[in-house]
Amino acid sequence: MRLLILGGTEFVGRAVAEEALRRGWHVTLFNRGRKEAPPGVASVCGDRTSPDGLSVLEKSRQDGWDAVIDTWDGAPRAVRDAALVLQDRTARYVYISSRSVYTYPAAAGTAEDGPVVAASADAEDVDYPQAKRGGELAVEAVFGERAVLARVGLILGPYENVGRLPWWLRRVADGGAVIAPGPRDLPLQYIDVRDLAMWSLDAVQQGLAGAYNVVSPPGHTTMEELLDTCVKVTGAAALLHWVDPEALLAAGIEPWTGLPIWLPPGDLYDTLHQGDVSKALASGLRCRPVSETVADTWAWLQTAGDSSSLIPPGLGLDPSIEAKILATVTPGG
Repeated sequence: MRLLILGGTEFVGRAVAEEALRRGWHVTLFNRGRKEAPPGVASVCGDRTSPDGLSVLEKSRQDGWDAVIDTWDGAPRAVRDAALVLQDRTARYVYISSRSVYTYPAAAGTAEDGPVVAASADAEDVDYPQAKRGGELAVEAVFGERAVLARVGLILGPYENVGRLPWWLRRVADGGAVIAPGPRDLPLQYIDVRDLAMWSLDAVQQGLAGAYNVVSPPGHTTMEELLDTCVKVTGAAALLHWVDPEALLAAGIEPWTGLPIWLPPGDLYDTLHQGDVSKALASGLRCRPVSETVADTWAWLQTAGDSSSLIPPGLGLDPSIEAKILATVTPGG
């Protein structure tokens, strides 16, 4: 199989490239060439946002590709332009979209036919939900039944450049008393980036089309299992102090950013952790256990150099704030 990845040097794109190479596929990356590509790929340098920036693709491989994987999350017009250039040069277009395209709040159990935000394939600077929905519209308009829309949610795993699981692993590795946001049995829904990569390539081989919610079943793990696993794999002398969500919110903790991954029960929780994934499961989606995701992410962090650079500014609790909260709240069960 001949695969073109638009991007391919970070997180999702890199996981797709590595999985495709593992399968023996011929992989071409198209990007600006600013970051190191996985060994074994062919690289084409270009800037999709520049005038005629995609023209190099018309000359790079005369026989085209069997599929393209696109992870773009910016202006939809960039997806539109890529789709138009590639419409006669690739058989299938897989767009890594997001479950953020659903109108907020999305009810628990929302499937692929749920209501979506209004968007345009020709838009430039728009918010993330409109950007992803606009990208979907662009791909569908050009590729029709040859388009695959992978609507993902929370993505975890090695190479994570968003910082959520790396922040927890670093915090737990530091040891001591750690705020653990309750409830302990809060079900989580996410996808390991390597499982997303496998499903995306399987979708190409199976000739799938249309939209799929590509995340684990709701409750694939819990907040307790996730954090207990962080303690186990790091071997840290950390003590989890479970704090009720009401106390955390009263203390001004921002869900999702102040304590990454965590969301208290409510509309946003239902939107991100209670989606219907039966269609993806029926198509063959497989989700590895959280123990593997956490352990492999920790192993990668040990080779990633200064892991603090992987944590975006403003993500996670400041140690002084955490100490203050631990001193004033009563740990919950």
